[in-house]
Amino acid sequence: MQIIFLNETPEYSGQELTLAFPVMVDGERVECMITAETLEDHYGAASTRLEDMVGAFSTHREHIEAATRRLLSETRAQCLVLRSGYVRFYEANLRN
Repeated sequence: MQIIFLNETPEYSGQELTLAFPVMVDGERVECMITAETLEDHYGAASTRLEDMVGAFSTHREHIEAATRRLLSETRAQCLVLRSGYVRFYEANLRN
């Protein structure tokens, strides 16, 4: 599975409280999302405001992409939402 992260600004959804970011998976564009809760719990977002969420995403983009890559690889998903519980599991397994 070839996974390429596109260097585009994530799109904010105030209704869903997520940021969507594009990924190319085996040549197809896939929109992945990360929740505000995940950005607050794990990546230091101070609030669900656009500026706070995008700032946390940008600062921790490498870690977010690594967790996304693993989840895409594990589930062979075509679309995914990166949630706090998965990131907690992913980070715990990095330490072991």
